[in-house]
Amino acid sequence: MALKSTIFKAQLQIADVDRGLYADHALTLARHPSETDERMMVRLLAFALHVPADDRRGRLEMARGLSDTDEPDLWQHDLSGALVHWIEVGQPDERRLLKAAGRAERVTVIAYGAAVALWWAPLEARVARAGNLEVWQLPNDESRALAGLAQRSMTLQVNAHDGVVWVGDGERAVSLSPRRLKEATR
Repeated sequence: MALKSTIFKAQLQIADVDRGLYADHALTLARHPSETDERMMVRLLAFALHVPADDRRGRLEMARGLSDTDEPDLWQHDLSGALVHWIEVGQPDERRLLKAAGRAERVTVIAYGAAVALWWAPLEARVARAGNLEVWQLPNDESRALAGLAQRSMTLQVNAHDGVVWVGDGERAVSLSPRRLKEATR
């Protein structure tokens, strides 16, 4: 018998000073049986850092990611159905990134884990031509600490200012310093 996804509920209170975004979001996350708490929490962080201020160009939504190889972890479609933003969590391969760059206006990767440098070194030159691709790295110890905040029902405060992100649940807090590996050029 196949294992089912585990459902997590998250109340996010976002104060992103860098983008001038202050909003509350209620999210339901389905954690795939093969997904770790760390990966799920990085997905949640990706949502908080990239959710648009309004829905004029569509909503940012959790996609099937691990369950469907044709979908990212998060995506945003405009009202005409055009793919505005494709967000990957982890260390996707070159083919997947270039395919995403051809389909979406904007592609973002949030890489985490101890092997990010080994993944990125050979990939950097091969994806340089993707001008709509932006790649970020979360330090390994910080993404692991973020996983410690995972609970089936969560209320999290996410504050971003001057490139530093603070995530807390009222009792514990994690400070994150995402590092840009590749900036989008268009």
